[in-house]
Amino acid sequence: MQIEWKSCLRVGISVFLLFLCIHYWESFTGLLQLGVGAAAPLLTGCVIAYIINILMSFYERHYFPASSQPVLKKSRRPVCMIGAFLTLVAILAFLVRLVVPEVVACIRLLLAEVPGVLNYLVDLLSQVNILPETLESFLDDVNWKEAVTKLLNLLYQGVGGTFSIAAGMLTSVVSGTMNLIIGLIFSIYLLMGKDRLRNQLNRLMNQYIRPRWNQKVHYLFTVLDDCFHRYIVGQCTEAVILGALCTLGMLLFQFPYATMIGAVIGFSALIPVAGAYIGGAVGFLLIFTVSPAKAVLFLVYLVILQQLEGNLIYPRVVGTSIGLPGLWVLSAVTVGGGILGIGGMLLGVPVAAAVYRLIRTDLKNREAAGIEQTLASEDTEAENVPQQVTE
Repeated sequence: MQIEWKSCLRVGISVFLLFLCIHYWESFTGLLQLGVGAAAPLLTGCVIAYIINILMSFYERHYFPASSQPVLKKSRRPVCMIGAFLTLVAILAFLVRLVVPEVVACIRLLLAEVPGVLNYLVDLLSQVNILPETLESFLDDVNWKEAVTKLLNLLYQGVGGTFSIAAGMLTSVVSGTMNLIIGLIFSIYLLMGKDRLRNQLNRLMNQYIRPRWNQKVHYLFTVLDDCFHRYIVGQCTEAVILGALCTLGMLLFQFPYATMIGAVIGFSALIPVAGAYIGGAVGFLLIFTVSPAKAVLFLVYLVILQQLEGNLIYPRVVGTSIGLPGLWVLSAVTVGGGILGIGGMLLGVPVAAAVYRLIRTDLKNREAAGIEQTLASEDTEAENVPQQVTE
């Protein structure tokens, strides 16, 4: 076996780079984090563009698709992009308009009712002789309304370092806002020139990557795009179904704030696992201001609905849309959440679906190749048998 000097050079460079990564791992990770932080607005723009492109592609398929007029062709891209952005903004505005005023009213009502509830609890505990006499006399002398007000003022003003904390929060808000604005601008550029960018990327890959690897990379990105697209659509569909079922059930059992809590539950369902606790907490607080008993019944109803959603609706709707069995959907959410938290829950299902599809396709190809090879060998043996008999 002849070893070329180019192969030795490649192996030496690879080993040297691996040694540098291991020896300077902290510096390497710090440099990587610095690069990711600098590119955060661009990554945000890519995510926004990918999500908006789903709506935009839907509108492009229905915006005079058979028309050959130049005006309609030129206006298709900007009109559909503006329509997609306006649709997303309208949905968010509707949810905010539906939820925020009721939450504010709930908080005000809670602040007004909490002192009376605390006094009632103290009197109740005093009647059953649970509290010690010293503690009982201390609690009787407490002005709960004033105590709650002081506590809220303390939380609002902070304890020490108020200026630095406020400055840090302001810096974070301004930085996040600027990243979002830059990301939105970058996403608009991506959406307007997505065809040109796709052609440029294909040209680069055709020139600098071998045809065999180029085909594999194209197939990999096609599978990932299809899985993420189906997952986003399926997740939104599942959220709408869960919000509608929650609203109908609350109307049936005559729970207050049915439509608003249903919207909160549906919106929070976009966040796997953690969304259920967020929506349940908001709904419990809102109903508690009206009736504590109904608030407890709401939690029972929500737990039952979440069990049905997690074991029946979610695996069937999301799992079917991405071609992943329900067992692997639950496994991907569990493993992804254990590794990366909420981000892992969001990415676990489409990544698992892509891996599942790639392995399934490769397995079918290998099985088909094995069957063809077996048939070919059997045909060869069948052709050799008469020759042996003739000899």
